[in-house]
Formats: sequence, structure tokens, C-alpha cells
Amino acid sequence: MRFDVLTLLPAYFDAAHLGVTGRAFGELGHRLCLHNYRPFSGNVHGHVDDKPYGGGPGMVLSPEVMRDTLASVPREGRSLVVHFSPAGPPLDHAAVLDLASFDQLILVCTRFEGPDHRAVERYVDREYRVGEAVLSGGELPALVLIDAVCRWLPGVLGNEGSAAADSFATGLLDHPHFTRPESFEGVAIPEVLKGGDHGAIHLWRLREAMSRTQKRRPDLWEAFKRDRLPQLTRPEQWCAWQVEHPEDWDRPKPKGWKGQ
Repeated sequence: MRFDVLTLLPAYFDAAHLGVTGRAFGELGHRLCLHNYRPFSGNVHGHVDDKPYGGGPGMVLSPEVMRDTLASVPREGRSLVVHFSPAGPPLDHAAVLDLASFDQLILVCTRFEGPDHRAVERYVDREYRVGEAVLSGGELPALVLIDAVCRWLPGVLGNEGSAAADSFATGLLDHPHFTRPESFEGVAIPEVLKGGDHGAIHLWRLREAMSRTQKRRPDLWEAFKRDRLPQLTRPEQWCAWQVEHPEDWDRPKPKGWKGQ
């Protein structure tokens, strides 16, 4: 995949050459190309912004600068222009999977008060936000998107099953993880994880993931029960029963229960 980033601060993206994304760009042939707005300013001072019509604080990225910088980016295969804005929908798991199917993502990072709205309407295919906080620019959201998408590109993760088992990929938050020592500050790891019974371990992890999701993200839990629980095996459905009815933990579970 090719990532093209339009930015005033290309140094931000040094971080993309570390860790998982560093493997994608350094070893596996995926590309990260940076494009600075300033050469397209059209003036000797390199100014790319101007005061907003109607007054008010801040500066607005010139539509000509955005247009001309985008025009300089070579297109490859299925490409998509993405801008980061608090007005966009959240960058969630479904969006990341869809973005990973493209050949090229062109990420428009703006600062100040953002770009001229006419340029957004004319040249941007999608907008996304990261969280509910306002940031100083689109560079950090772009790094988040690059990292999230790279995890789904073949060969990027050492274990191909890692991404599929992550939070959100299963419809649930991830289960707790433990490593050595067996006891840390008086707290032991759950006994089931030491027994070697992989079936029991699977059900324990599933139940913990379900419980964590129910408590912390009830919206995800309701969607999971509606869309995914009916496809689970009966023992896996029983885990959901235990989460929903902790007071009846040892009671026989109703046959065919699917979360209703």
C-alpha cells in the first residue's frame, strides 16, 4: 500500500518508521510519501493560509494550496483522499478494515482552522475524527490511521492472528493478559491459565472479554449479542449467560439461549 501525507510538519512522520509501521515501510515494500504544502504557496514567503472571511480567530488553509498539493500526488490503483476533522465520523474498526482494502490512501493533514470548505467538498472523499478531543492538526490522527491500517496488511505483524484477536476485531474488548511472575505483589494469575486445558482457557478468556465489554462498552455488548452471539457454540453462549446472569452462575443454562 502507498500512503501519501499532505502536511506542514513532515518531521511528525519520523515516528512512522518505528515499530510495526517501520516494518511495513522498511522491510515489506509499503510506502510512505510526504508532501509539504509550502512549495505550493504561490508566494515568496511560503504562506499557505489566510484570514477567514467574516472575521474570527485563526487562519484558513488556502483552497489553491490544497488543490495544487493534491494535484502533485501521483495516483496508484484504488486511491482515497482522507481529511481529519472533528466533524467526521469516528475512525473505528470497520473503517480501518475498509481503508486497508485500498491501494493508496492520501491523508490531508491541516492545521489552523482547517482548509477552505470549498476544497474539502471538491477534493476530499472522506473525513474522520479520532476521539472527542480537538487536536492542533491532522498529523497525529494520520499516524493513528497509518498504524491501524498497517496492522491489517499482509506480513506486517509477526503473528497473522494478532490483529484478528485484538479488541473490536471480535466485536468485544480484549481479555486480560498475564505473564511471569505467577504472583505479583501478592496477586496471582488466574489458576485456569496454568492448567494447560486450552478449551477451558478459551472459554475463560471469552467470558472475561464479554464481561469487560458489558461493563465498559455496553453499546458494543448489545451489538455483539445481536450480531455475533447466535453464531457461537453452545459453551460460548453459556459464557454470555454467565456474564448476563452472574447471580445464576451455576444454574443450568437454557438450551439454545442466544442472548435475548
